[in-house]
Amino acid sequence: MDATTGPYGWDPHLVTWALLVGLIGLVVIGHRRLLTADDPPIPWTRRQIRVFSGACAASVVALTWPLADLAAHWSLTALVTQRLILVMAVAPMLMLGLPYDVIRWLTRPAAVDTVLVRLRTPPVAIAVVTVLLVGSMAPVLVRAQATSAVVRGVLDGAMVAAGLVLWIPVLGRVPGILPLKPVVRFGYLVFQAVVPAFLSFIYIFSRHPLYGVFARSHAAIGLRPLNDQQIAGFVSKLTMLFTLLTVGAVVLARAPRSGAELGEDDPLVWADVEREFERVDRQGPKGPEDRPDGPGRSSPSEESGESGGSGESEGSGDGLELPDRDPPDG
Repeated sequence: MDATTGPYGWDPHLVTWALLVGLIGLVVIGHRRLLTADDPPIPWTRRQIRVFSGACAASVVALTWPLADLAAHWSLTALVTQRLILVMAVAPMLMLGLPYDVIRWLTRPAAVDTVLVRLRTPPVAIAVVTVLLVGSMAPVLVRAQATSAVVRGVLDGAMVAAGLVLWIPVLGRVPGILPLKPVVRFGYLVFQAVVPAFLSFIYIFSRHPLYGVFARSHAAIGLRPLNDQQIAGFVSKLTMLFTLLTVGAVVLARAPRSGAELGEDDPLVWADVEREFERVDRQGPKGPEDRPDGPGRSSPSEESGESGGSGESEGSGDGLELPDRDPPDG
């Protein structure tokens, strides 16, 4: 729909619906195939299905009539609300609701895993989220998304990506990437609530509208463009502060009480260990000169093998335990 049909003219958004249904179908089919390939299979729990359904419902609200049309042509507040839904609701619910075997399959390629390992560092995650959120609100991009459905789709995808980057260090559902410690997680969420939202202060204190695209906001929501811009600033700032600080408070409330326990890492599961093995394999075998015991020396396992064959049976009882094969949310 274009801006000439009025702010609430009906638009079925058939392309958006087709893409959403197609993605849901791919997730379901992929999970069913992975069930037959994995041993043991990893189930898609009812709780995860409900959360995934919530992510799909939130996507429909953000990307179809009327919010998507208002965000494209009529109101900065609507645009900010749409992007907050994608970042604060759709992205975390996707991470929590997708089948774990699908997440493991999607993140297994070396290029994807390398990028995710870099993004798990809080300063990198904060910088990437800030660039994506603030950059997407540049006047030239806001003007372009008002006239091109392709640009709108790319920016919507970038918002979901920004949300995934924001929540990866917090939720920890990616194999081989553990969530941050509770105290660090809280500090990380505080920074994410403050740094990317600094643009909201510009919206609030600016004396002139920044986006000519939304010059007719009064016809859609009854607010002049400057008032619409100020409301958008308050919505952006307060929503990010409330959501992220609430999550951080819940993380601290559920953390172990003792100081020693607060410093402990979350326990590994089999998928984490398996991913670490894959990373080591991608680095290639090490030569004798790279071995910690130096070239020409036998490793402890070789020495135990030369001591009469009794080392194997003794080594099996040294207390080494493999982690469970259950996924983190199993």
